[in-house]
Amino acid sequence: MKDIIAELAFFVQRLDWLSLLDLLLVTAIFFLLLSLVRGTQAVVLLRGVVVLVLFIALLTSLLDLPAFSFLMRNSIPALVVAIPVIFAPEIRRALDRLGRAGLGFAIASEPSRIERRIDTICSAAQRLAHHRYGALIVIERDVPLEEYMDTGVRMDALLTPELLLQIFYVNTPLHDGAVILRGERIAAAACVMPLSASGTLSRSPERQMGLRHRAALGISEVSDAVAVVVSEETGGISIAHNGRMIRRLDQGRLRNILMAFYRPRAASGLPGWLDRLLERLGRRARPAEGR
Repeated sequence: MKDIIAELAFFVQRLDWLSLLDLLLVTAIFFLLLSLVRGTQAVVLLRGVVVLVLFIALLTSLLDLPAFSFLMRNSIPALVVAIPVIFAPEIRRALDRLGRAGLGFAIASEPSRIERRIDTICSAAQRLAHHRYGALIVIERDVPLEEYMDTGVRMDALLTPELLLQIFYVNTPLHDGAVILRGERIAAAACVMPLSASGTLSRSPERQMGLRHRAALGISEVSDAVAVVVSEETGGISIAHNGRMIRRLDQGRLRNILMAFYRPRAASGLPGWLDRLLERLGRRARPAEGR
């Protein structure tokens, strides 16, 4: 115990502001990596890798096993190559988010046009849910969805609730697939979306969510699109964004969430991620000041 205290004291004596900065940077990197894999199947794989590394380190330090130690030392390069392969979806998602870090979330449009567009989507979703018509409505934002439009039928039609109901009416030629909205127009219908491989739905206590929900999560993982899903079995309305899904929405809650996504932001000159972080900190500070 005295040796541990002496080592800690020696470490504290050598600690300066540059060392603190070094530790903060390393901590920030690990925090970002863990936040990127949170809620995905990669967490289980990462936990297994950490347990395996700790077990090997403990075993080789306590026992004299030269052959085993030689095998482990030569297996480390293979592990370094295997990790990018295992975590390829998470790495791709992280790089995609990094590339979009400076982009704002607001759409450059008049507030009245945004509200009219959102009201149309909410009205259509409520009517689809009432009739139990399954639907997947994908709203394009900053990241273009041209490659997914090519998998369906190009329309370029004015967005109306009646047209969305007609598209998703049972057994019509365009009902199976997703509708992609671009601005105030329906760009394409019957589009094929990438399925989510994160395992979020498999851990849900309600396993009845099918391909539409997986497709909604999938397109939200590979782009900044917002996906609105109507369940054919339950008539429930859900919304997916950034690999997360909010379920059991009514028309009012759906409208509030969409308005939050498209609320205009004042230009601050800061990167998008920093502007959003400061806004969150400001929202948390306001209730504290009120108390």
